[in-house]
Amino acid sequence: MSESRRYRIALTLGDPAGIGPEIVLKALCSSELPEHLSLVVLGEHQVVVRQAQAMSLDVAIYDGVLALPEGRRIDWIEVPSLGDKDWQLGQVGAASGQACYDYAKAAIALVQAGKADAVIAAPHTEASVNQAGIHFRGYPQMVAEQTETPLDETFLMLLSPDFRIVNLTLHEPLADAVARIREPLIVNALMATLAALKRLGLEQGRIGVCGLNPHAGEGGLMGQEDEAIIRPAVAQAVAQGVLAEGPFPADALFADRQFDAYLAMYHDQGHIPFKVTAPRKGSAITIGTPVVFGSVAHGSALDIAGRNKASAAALIQALKNISHVS
Repeated sequence: MSESRRYRIALTLGDPAGIGPEIVLKALCSSELPEHLSLVVLGEHQVVVRQAQAMSLDVAIYDGVLALPEGRRIDWIEVPSLGDKDWQLGQVGAASGQACYDYAKAAIALVQAGKADAVIAAPHTEASVNQAGIHFRGYPQMVAEQTETPLDETFLMLLSPDFRIVNLTLHEPLADAVARIREPLIVNALMATLAALKRLGLEQGRIGVCGLNPHAGEGGLMGQEDEAIIRPAVAQAVAQGVLAEGPFPADALFADRQFDAYLAMYHDQGHIPFKVTAPRKGSAITIGTPVVFGSVAHGSALDIAGRNKASAAALIQALKNISHVS
């Protein structure tokens, strides 16, 4: 992405009951935001006002503008959702879950209409969205649905200074995740990872593939999936031009750090090394979909919502990262 290009990002407030509104306001007031970013914030007036009061921050919203201290002005789009519904900071609730979903949906539509280049969404609370009656297992699933992309072609990539990690499976019970691990899904994930690396400027990025079982199955002594499913899938992807290798024992693979990206078989296999090495600097992007959609790699932290204790570091990093996904 050229530094002279004004890259327009639709930024959502996330779950209004969590730390999303707080870290959005802190990010907007930060001097660390890249100058080539053009932002439009999507959410609701009452959420911003409530959060600003908790932070003793002087803000105002009028005529499509979010006015911040020191004369900063950010474009604003009101997304009606909460209305007069009851919702409480720091609590799981259907109203806040629906609002989070509505903000993200409106941001995706903005990109589809050509009025923004990408989306960054503040964190969601899965329990709240599901309480609203929406089957929801995270933003990637939602982006797939809104863009009519097959779910088996949609994946999450975690980004940090140390790692680029793609999750083959994500927010699902481990038994269900293992049952989904099949050759076509692995090939799709490797192809999507290759495309994402190219968008990040790595034309010949190497991808290390994690095994599923301890020691990548130890030749069948600790499970058959690595040799029967994962290795043939890697060979298929290599035949299609992907520089992929594996499966390797996941612990050794992440310890060596020899690859440009890594494919993890299930949620914790990828998230644990990522969060251990980058607890406050991680972001995530949905790959495989036509809409570039990113978020932070942490949750909505309901326990500290509204207490002015949240760090915006991960959100600022997410905004920086998304601007390089051209």
